[in-house]
Amino acid sequence: MHYKIIKEPMALLEVQMAAGERITAESGAMVYVMGDVEIKTKMREGGLFAKLKVTALGGESFFVNEFVAKGDCSLGLTGPPIGDIVRLDIRQGNGFIVQAGAYVASTPGVAIDTQWQGFTKGLFGSEFFMLKVTGQGDLFVNAYGGIVQKDLQAGERMTIDNYHLVALSEQARYQVIKVGGMKTTILGGEGLATEVTGPGSVYFQTKNLREFVDLLGLNQRAETTSNTGVRFGGFRIG
Repeated sequence: MHYKIIKEPMALLEVQMAAGERITAESGAMVYVMGDVEIKTKMREGGLFAKLKVTALGGESFFVNEFVAKGDCSLGLTGPPIGDIVRLDIRQGNGFIVQAGAYVASTPGVAIDTQWQGFTKGLFGSEFFMLKVTGQGDLFVNAYGGIVQKDLQAGERMTIDNYHLVALSEQARYQVIKVGGMKTTILGGEGLATEVTGPGSVYFQTKNLREFVDLLGLNQRAETTSNTGVRFGGFRIG
């Protein structure tokens, strides 16, 4: 299997596969297919409870599409955010915790679950859950804006705004800290940040989706006044 990422920041993941190779992608991620490819829609791997957690708490779809090559073929995949796509190398002992909703695709052998962060952590835009990725293979993630990688040496520290953090190595140590005092939080546009201590890799996005929504003057309450029902894990009830 070979891949390349093109057209950033309007990123597209192009994958070339030989007969027998396969890749799993988020529902709706397909842009095109060329060649003899079988597309299977299935539930995510793992037990029912794990599937429900990833869907309701991790911001991902309950069903995924598996693309199986019957011969030489290619396909294009992408995610909703206007921004980069990057590959994370998942190996035994080198997993990642990833921003909820960032998943685009993965190769066989990659396991995705959710991990409770606790009320005192609140990483990744103050979400209480994130994706925990382990196993062996390739993971492709998409975020808003450019994605920058920083590799930290043992004991090296880096502080990142929570709304910019995309992923970090499972082996890295981290803690949420407060940036400045109350005045900084209210007037300076800052608040909670994550201090990451190496060794490990950190990925962060150059743009803040919350600030973009504020810039456009969008308000979530507009939806609640025009639509009835309750949203939970991407589903509308009622």
